[in-house]
Amino acid sequence: MNPQRMGGIVLVVVGVVLFVIGMNASDSAADRWSNFFTGHFTDKTTWYIVGGIASAVLGLTLSMVGGRSATT
Repeated sequence: MNPQRMGGIVLVVVGVVLFVIGMNASDSAADRWSNFFTGHFTDKTTWYIVGGIASAVLGLTLSMVGGRSATT
């Protein structure tokens, strides 16, 4: 398996884990209070969610493109 494709798969897994952590953190008491008063989640929760999505998209892109090789 191509190392670029393996790295992409790892990034997808890490992205999904970060997203799940962020979604679970959004149900915490601190985030509920922050959302109640400001209408936004805490910065930490937002970075988990955004980072998870970005990592998963980048990993998916790498795993799709990683299988191609130049033939001569």
